Amino acid sequence: MRLNELADRAGAAKKAQRLGRGIGSGRGKTSGRGHKGQKSRAGVSLKGFEGGQMPLYRRLPKRGFTNARFRKTFETVNIGRLQQAIERGKVDAGAPVTEAALAAAGLVRGKHGVRLLAKGRIESAVGIEVTGASKAAIAAVEAAGGSVALSGPAKAETKAETKAETEDA
Repeated sequence: MRLNELADRAGAAKKAQRLGRGIGSGRGKTSGRGHKGQKSRAGVSLKGFEGGQMPLYRRLPKRGFTNARFRKTFETVNIGRLQQAIERGKVDAGAPVTEAALAAAGLVRGKHGVRLLAKGRIESAVGIEVTGASKAAIAAVEAAGGSVALSGPAKAETKAETKAETEDA
């Protein structure tokens, strides 16, 4: 079979109705748009228009703030996937498991950091150095005989804490 021999099955492709080709065509004159009005003309845009009623997108409250430009996106690694990588030999359990080691193993791509989560089970005693980790993940790794070192940014001190420190001094 050659490319010039390819064809649709009979009846598979229906020809489009051509508009505005005379009254005998069945779609002539107004081309199925009716008479006058905004919707009969080219370039009409009525998305969200509700006939003069206040549209839904204007009635709903707009609260909060989305820091899309400067937000930090952390890659997530589940301890179950980490255990699979150790079993397959992609990650060395004897050496500290850093974010660079996880990237080399193909578990993360490396954006702003890595967050360790507790989905799955870990049986290897490994030392893990990541940006953040859930409490359950830390507990699971420590129960297996490993350790988790967090290199994430420290939480900002509150005014009450700094005030208490100055009063103690």
